[in-house]
Amino acid sequence: MIDVMYFAWVRERVGEPREQVDTQAVTVSDLVDELRAREPRYAEAFKDLSALRVALDQELADFDAPLSGVREVAFFPPMTGG
Repeated sequence: MIDVMYFAWVRERVGEPREQVDTQAVTVSDLVDELRAREPRYAEAFKDLSALRVALDQELADFDAPLSGVREVAFFPPMTGG
């Protein structure tokens, strides 16, 4: 089980801030594929990965990062500075 958290417009599209996901995914990209296949709302939220960032256990990561040992995955739009 992995805790998956959604922030900003990702949360709005998925419809919830967090959930526990029972996954066989090896990488973040595999997890995204599993989520997309669930329902149209997930497919919409994850249709453009270039518009998303991911953190594994609160550290920025790439979509090809392994999930082995990871407890928490967070998806969010890129941060902007000001």
